[in-house]
Amino acid sequence: EVQLVESGGGLVQAGGSLRLSCSGSGFTFDEYAMGWFRQAPGKEREVVSCISTAAGAYDYTSDSLKGRFTISVDSAKNTVYLQMDSLKPEDTAVYYCALDSFRPDLQVVAGCPDYGMEYWGKGTLVTVST
Repeated sequence: EVQLVESGGGLVQAGGSLRLSCSGSGFTFDEYAMGWFRQAPGKEREVVSCISTAAGAYDYTSDSLKGRFTISVDSAKNTVYLQMDSLKPEDTAVYYCALDSFRPDLQVVAGCPDYGMEYWGKGTLVTVST
């Protein structure tokens, strides 16, 4: 059974930083797309950033978050990280990790639409205070 476990969320003041981690287990495929999504109260879930471990090694970050959020992956550990800097109160949300093994490079190039991600973690709450 595929499991994704997020960690690293918490309360941080505006302007601060957090690093989220998502560790995957229970799968044997070598190539996958792994990414972060978030859902703020009263809003729809949106993609934050995603990355592929396939040959293309593509990564994608939402335009509105570029320059503040950085994704990275340690494929040997099946772990993806999200470094979040210069956090703002509007970044407050539950952050979800997701993974899919079908054509990962294309998933990322397409901006990792959430309907293309098969496996999901339970989420970690990030709260940014003013």
